[in-house]
Amino acid sequence: MTESRRILVIDDDEGIREVAHASLELVGGHDVTTAGSGAEGLEVSSRNPPDVILLDVMMPGLDGPATFARLRQNTATRDVPVLLLTAKAQETDRRRFADLGVDGVLTKPFDPLSLPEQVAELLGWDP
Repeated sequence: MTESRRILVIDDDEGIREVAHASLELVGGHDVTTAGSGAEGLEVSSRNPPDVILLDVMMPGLDGPATFARLRQNTATRDVPVLLLTAKAQETDRRRFADLGVDGVLTKPFDPLSLPEQVAELLGWDP
């Protein structure tokens, strides 16, 4: 079995948060925390930096790229891997996200049964 990791899911869509939480905890065996906005995610991750952050791109207020920039400015979260959650999977979008310096991109909608495996694969975690 894979090692349990602490994962923070930041997404303004409650349904996405619930599905990702259930998938990563029940299927992946990870310890999952969620946040409903970029600002809440910054606060939660600063207090207790997770092993990885799954970050929605399109959110009201502080969107994913702006939240990512602030995560990189904070010494507590600077080195935490960030995977973007996005419905925008066009090649130009993927290049733009890669240019930001994120560790990977997950496309929504995602398969809840394979999400933990996708996260592990993107981050090079042992299966």
